[in-house]
Amino acid sequence: MESEMKDLNSKPANSTAPADGPTKDDRPLLKPESTESLEELEKKFAAFVRSDVFGTMGRGELPLSEKVLLGIALVTLVPIRVILAMSVLVLYYLICRICTLFSVPNRDEEQEDYAHLGGWRRSVIVWSGRFLSRVMLFVLGFCWIKETYKIADAQDKSSSTQSEVNNQVEEPERPGAIISNHVSYLDILYHMSSSFPSFVAKRSVAKLPLVGLISKCLGCVYVQRESKSSDFKGVSGVVTERVQEAHRDKSAPMMMLFPEGTTTNGDFLLPFKTGAFLARVPVLPVILRYPYQRFSLAWDSISGARHVLFLLCQFVNHIEVTRLPVYYPSQQEKDDPKLYAENVRRLMAGEGNLIMSDIGLAEKRIYHAALNGNNSLPSVLHQKDD
Repeated sequence: MESEMKDLNSKPANSTAPADGPTKDDRPLLKPESTESLEELEKKFAAFVRSDVFGTMGRGELPLSEKVLLGIALVTLVPIRVILAMSVLVLYYLICRICTLFSVPNRDEEQEDYAHLGGWRRSVIVWSGRFLSRVMLFVLGFCWIKETYKIADAQDKSSSTQSEVNNQVEEPERPGAIISNHVSYLDILYHMSSSFPSFVAKRSVAKLPLVGLISKCLGCVYVQRESKSSDFKGVSGVVTERVQEAHRDKSAPMMMLFPEGTTTNGDFLLPFKTGAFLARVPVLPVILRYPYQRFSLAWDSISGARHVLFLLCQFVNHIEVTRLPVYYPSQQEKDDPKLYAENVRRLMAGEGNLIMSDIGLAEKRIYHAALNGNNSLPSVLHQKDD
């Protein structure tokens, strides 16, 4: 996620602005000679368009009333939230440090984690992590979380035939992965508070102060997004093994996967990558929404620093969660991961009233670069991710 936003917010290669000149946020969203208008861009890249009071990229002109609210929040709410959030983060880091003392992490090639610690250590890490994640959400203004649980019906579903539904064992199979749409980095906090799963993260996350140890306790699978080498078994292989392990072993953490590969504005669902479905085991679909009136919590085409600042300034924030029944793949879906992924995607789009879009991360980079006036993009940005 961090590398993605760096790519999105990078300056054009031919920029000649001095180091002490105006920041990129002071530049116009589009060059005067841009071949496409802002309206045309928003129509083409609708999945990444912001429509809150802060405008495109959070850089729109604010009304006086909004400026007053921001000013009040900056001197009152923001300092309190920063202190409390850092206190929660440090507290959980200390808990993880104590629980991992004298313990050797699991090492698999370039992966390293403490997700398979047993006994009281793992219990303390999980339950304190879930509790403190919810505390962190409360500190950030999420006083209430509306959760809806969908109940499976007996009608024919795209996920399996009627005979397969009727032949399910009395004790349903455990899903190996949680599948969620991706709207914001806040998605991770919610899922930590709900089920404390493992995530896929940048390899550099493991080296970050405080967060690095926490990510290892979560059992994150690390990936070097910029790397194109085929060393080892690859991230897909590691993820598949972890999903299969979670399916077989109830003590193993489930994988939390965002198959879209990037964030949207929350109204769309992008094509799913197949990595989450290669294990051919049941998955648990979860749909997240962030209702808002002033500031959208979607991390679509806004810089990370600006997003965090506006988040801290918003007095109350909301999450709506729809948890669908466990999705059991048919034999045809097990044999065809693309079909499996597409059927789960269609189910989530229908249940969550989300619009299905055929664009992805490459188009997101193009859109963001165009807003910053960079029309001479490297050809790699115009290629769809695998």
